[in-house]
Amino acid sequence: MTTWEMRTISIIFIAIFSFTTACFSQRKAVPVPVIFDSDMGPDYDDVGAITILHALADKGEAKILATMASTNYEGVAGVLNIFNTYFNRPDLPIGVPKGNALSLRDWQHWTDTLLAKYPHQLKTNNQAADAVSLYRKLLAGQPDNSVTIVTVGFLTNLSNLLNTSGDSYSPLTGIGLVKKKVKQLVCMAGKFPSGWEFNVMKDAQASKNVYDNWPTQIIFSGFEIGVKIKAGLPLINNKTIANSPVKNAFRIAIPMAREDSLGRSSWDETAVLIAIKGYSQWYTLHNGKMKVAADGSNTWDDAANGQAYIAEKVNYTVVQDLINQLIMHQPVKRVNRRSTGQTRSSGGSRMSQSTQNRIAQIEALSRKVDKIEANINKREREIKRVEAHERD
Repeated sequence: MTTWEMRTISIIFIAIFSFTTACFSQRKAVPVPVIFDSDMGPDYDDVGAITILHALADKGEAKILATMASTNYEGVAGVLNIFNTYFNRPDLPIGVPKGNALSLRDWQHWTDTLLAKYPHQLKTNNQAADAVSLYRKLLAGQPDNSVTIVTVGFLTNLSNLLNTSGDSYSPLTGIGLVKKKVKQLVCMAGKFPSGWEFNVMKDAQASKNVYDNWPTQIIFSGFEIGVKIKAGLPLINNKTIANSPVKNAFRIAIPMAREDSLGRSSWDETAVLIAIKGYSQWYTLHNGKMKVAADGSNTWDDAANGQAYIAEKVNYTVVQDLINQLIMHQPVKRVNRRSTGQTRSSGGSRMSQSTQNRIAQIEALSRKVDKIEANINKREREIKRVEAHERD
């Protein structure tokens, strides 16, 4: 083998290694399987939260299993369906509590406006699944210790889930099913180290049941975290975004309250953010356990374990800027693969075009290596024949 041939092969192998390394370095982490549980209506930070959920799913960081309502005012299933449809996931399962539940909704009437203006398949709550049954069905079908549940509303559904017995989906009780399938529960709930917070106190009995008996890790984003993170003004001032239910919700509601003049507090958005991206970039954890009193107030037990609330590590404006960016996320177009023969975009869950291009380049380089090796083998055979002839 000549020096030139050896150098050529070395260069090609280095190129192949570099391309392969680049592909693997750009490969995104496995998407977090998420069930999103929201009261979607008394406040509109839920709108920001579901937008961030879809934005991170489109980036390949989350896989949305379902969107649940923890309230049952008529139309809440349709509101969830509006956002799922807007972000090109119209068939995402939606659950609504079919038993006793709070029926609080927004006083600004942004939900009514969206229901009148934007497309949605679910016209009544009866068309949605029972939330607890849907939880059991989804959890039973997931790998063990894999699901992240993020709740930004009342604990009604999760309390009812814990109280279930075995059924056709799983012989396990609710507690057993959660212990087996859920990796963590992330909650926008509580005020720390103690205080009153809306999501906890409105269904205090459910909150107490969940926080006393939940069998996996719980991480809280408390009232004090989101209250000063203001979101929405960049969105409503962005003239390139039109016909958006996200923008319309913020556009309608922000001017109706003086305290929202700088934007709406981002309680729910922070919970979704850390549920999918983790907390360590922006927060530290304070370990212990929440204690919920009969009146819905909460205190913190530092001596206990299994739960934690987040505490600021960086200036809150860092998270504020990120949230304002994420809630301006626009829907990703999805192409029907069957009709076009092209790869369908699905929120990053399939291979990206750039990765496919890199793989094609690697395969082309591999074919070049094969040709060079074939030429080398041919030349070696010729050399052996010449040497054998000379010996004769």
